[in-house]
Amino acid sequence: MTSASSEPSTTRAEHADREKTTVVIADDHTVVRQGLRLLIDAEPAMQVVAEAGSVPDAERLARAHRPCVLVLDLNMHGESGLEAIPRLRAEAPDTAIVVLTMQDDPGFARQALQSGALGFVLKEAADEELLEAIRLAAEGQNYLNPRLGARIAAQPAQAAGPPDDLSERELEVLRLIALGHTNTEIAEQLFLSTRTVETHRAHIQQKIRRTSRAELVRYALSHGLVEI
Repeated sequence: MTSASSEPSTTRAEHADREKTTVVIADDHTVVRQGLRLLIDAEPAMQVVAEAGSVPDAERLARAHRPCVLVLDLNMHGESGLEAIPRLRAEAPDTAIVVLTMQDDPGFARQALQSGALGFVLKEAADEELLEAIRLAAEGQNYLNPRLGARIAAQPAQAAGPPDDLSERELEVLRLIALGHTNTEIAEQLFLSTRTVETHRAHIQQKIRRTSRAELVRYALSHGLVEI
């Protein structure tokens, strides 16, 4: 029996036809996944090979099936799909990610694309846009919901640097973290207490929505704060 409530289980893995664009769907609502499966499987050149109801399941199925495209909801039970995009790209680099979400905030779209997603589709427009986004992503091309694209284009250009309101001190701390320094070493270099460095680090993690050191390093590299 299906339900419209959040449901984290994984269902219905299929044998992949490698002549087709293979797809994994990740959404924590069963009825949404079923509707997406019907839409995608009706396209002769595409095949849904598995469904995930949570971010961990999406990661596991992406590694197991190596689909051409992962259709990923941002707001799943337990963990944000947005935070998982860099990790998914690292774990399954040959799988393109198309975000499918109710979030129509240009900031979410910009962050998803900067994190490595190739497509950003609103659920309200899925019937018209999702198949095209999957096709383009499978070819390594981007797709952005036109309404969001227009809103992003209308926004004034931001100054160079991190878009997350980091202070100069937080930038210094982030650079040193990315260079491999411990909290104690950072405190000594910046003439701060270790507790103050820990506080700065917590603020950085909250602002940029990254928690692990590897994620902080990738963020610093992607924003030109340190060089490889």
